[in-house]
Amino acid sequence: MTTEQSASGSPRPDAAAEAADAAGKPEAAGKADTTGATTGPAAARTAGAEPRTGGTQSKAEAAEPKAGGTDNDGAKAGSASKTDTKAGKGGAKAADKPDAKAGSAGTAGADAGGKEGDKAAGKSQDGGDKEGKPDRWEAFASAPEPVPSRIGRAARAVGRRLIHEWTLATLASLALAVLLTWPTLRYPRHTLPQDYWDPSLQAWQMAWSGHILLTNPGQLWQSNTFFPESWSFAFSDTLLGYAPAGMIGTGPEAAVLRYNIMFVLAHALAMLGAYALARQLGAGRIGSAVAGAGFAYAPWLLAQAGHLHVISNGGIPLALAMLARGHGWSLRHGYRPERRHDGWVYAGWFVAAWQLSLGFGIGLPFAYFLAGTVLVAAVTWFLRRWVVRPVKRPFGRRLLIADLVGGLFFAGVGGLLAIPYFKVAGAHPQAERSIGDIGVYSPPAAGFFTAPAESRVWGALHEGARAALPWHPEMTLLPGFALYALAAGGLFFSVWKLRHRLLLLAGVVVTMVLAMGTRFFDGTFTYVPLFDHLPGWNGIRTPGRLMLWTTLLLGLLAAGAVSAFATRVREVYAERIPSWPSPWLRLATLLPLVLVLGEGLNATPHPVVPPQPAAMRTVDGPLLVLPSSQSLDQPVMLWSTSKFQDVVNGGSGFTPRQLDDVRRVTLAFPDQTSVDYLRVLGVRNVLLMRDHIAGTPWEITVDAPVDGLGITREEIGDVVVYRL
Repeated sequence: MTTEQSASGSPRPDAAAEAADAAGKPEAAGKADTTGATTGPAAARTAGAEPRTGGTQSKAEAAEPKAGGTDNDGAKAGSASKTDTKAGKGGAKAADKPDAKAGSAGTAGADAGGKEGDKAAGKSQDGGDKEGKPDRWEAFASAPEPVPSRIGRAARAVGRRLIHEWTLATLASLALAVLLTWPTLRYPRHTLPQDYWDPSLQAWQMAWSGHILLTNPGQLWQSNTFFPESWSFAFSDTLLGYAPAGMIGTGPEAAVLRYNIMFVLAHALAMLGAYALARQLGAGRIGSAVAGAGFAYAPWLLAQAGHLHVISNGGIPLALAMLARGHGWSLRHGYRPERRHDGWVYAGWFVAAWQLSLGFGIGLPFAYFLAGTVLVAAVTWFLRRWVVRPVKRPFGRRLLIADLVGGLFFAGVGGLLAIPYFKVAGAHPQAERSIGDIGVYSPPAAGFFTAPAESRVWGALHEGARAALPWHPEMTLLPGFALYALAAGGLFFSVWKLRHRLLLLAGVVVTMVLAMGTRFFDGTFTYVPLFDHLPGWNGIRTPGRLMLWTTLLLGLLAAGAVSAFATRVREVYAERIPSWPSPWLRLATLLPLVLVLGEGLNATPHPVVPPQPAAMRTVDGPLLVLPSSQSLDQPVMLWSTSKFQDVVNGGSGFTPRQLDDVRRVTLAFPDQTSVDYLRVLGVRNVLLMRDHIAGTPWEITVDAPVDGLGITREEIGDVVVYRL
């Protein structure tokens, strides 16, 4: 026989069909062979099909079952493959002798089809008999994926969030804040960082805002200090954004604890905000961490440890990061419309308004920066809409609405907060700054390379340089030598484009010049025009605090350099086998962060807060505490947080004339003139503290008789209480 035999010895019908086709068209033998080899499963299913002549069998026909065959797919794949191959060969041979072999091939194919069908049916029947028995090979099969329970799914979701980048960044920021501000949280109820003067004032501010918003919100700006002055809460920056924290706890110890907690959290937010901004702009994780550490722990900020409203700056980079995220914009990748999200825009404007509520000292320059950014964005929108490439809504309708609503909200908050300050400026003209006042606090260029005494690394080494500065607490503006070096490297080696590096460099130079106030060519073309023409700018007493913006821009330059370095390290170890970095390469990527954090180590003193006199918890107001001065009155404000009774005392950025008069008239207290003056003022009680009268006139008069003055006198601890 010339026809190929099947595995059972009978010729395959597939071969017969191919032979018949080949008899009519010999040139199709190659196609028949190929079809037979590639349609193995179909060949097994079409056993017993009638032979065709005059053409090759199509694939559709090969897939269709024929009479006399079986539809059972239980035939072994190996058998089907072999018979298909043999069928192809049989077709080729039949093509050589079409007349002699075509008919016999067809008959043999029919027999083979019957036998294959019977054999397959038998195997199928055997398989059916064994259905009830377990398959011993099933143990080697892959186990099905288990379906997690509701608790399991929740645990997985929580686990994913715990290892998320932003969770880790937040936890790392908090841990570093605790470590790098230590020992702030060592005795948080009894000590304050740097000194207890301005921190006592700011601890009272948080306590007052929380207390009054819970009891009588309409009297927010009419505080219990500086009695009987109006709008006294606006005599300095208010930290109003921390009012929710002020609603927790009462009394001086709670106020001190609250202050210390917010002091630590402010550092954490500053680092997290700068990290978020650098990441949004396109920096890597290590580079962004360097930017965050440099912004939050710059050595010059150690001199501001007693000014919580300056330390509380994290809302600035965080708001900028949110706004950039919402607009789909980054420094590295440009504008990407598909990444726009109006929710982030709303959040960014809200955070910006919250930052403004902490104080105009650093909030006002931030507001002007946002105004400038909005102006640039509006010009860009106009050009894209009408000039360069006409686009109906280049930023999208929802984004435009979000910016309008968010911008109006920010402006509304700023306007409402500004009203009390305008009232104070009208009632107290001496509160306004002059350009001469600005000159007193304007730092020279040497200040940018001088560290404050609170710096553990550079404090002692820069003692001589500080002595040459007229007012070193506001003139030691070193952002860190490591940050300087990394930023300089970022000008030449960075992930930022060249034009972006040049823009960042220009921002560094401009902000440094402005931070010098009148020291840069008398400020004629720099600071003085802002002082004269921008509303509210004349209320900024210390231009050196604009170093905040210089530090942020230096951090972004440094982030570009460190990110480029980390990318290069990854490229180097990707070429190695195995492809992971050596420990030295890992340490090299972390070294910039370690250097920046090292320069932020503090030697800040943490003095004990003077304890509250028992009389402050029992004596009602209005009252006056003597002696009275700027530094002594700030702890008095803190002591008043037990009852919030009206007190004449107060400390702020300026001293009202009436308080000056009170301090002058009461130098002879108790005498008839001072008693009459205080009665007219509305004062009911006077507290004279024995432990503060050494070297004052009261050291002699404290035990003088009060007969004939119409007042009574009693001792409560170390305090002499005079009831008028």
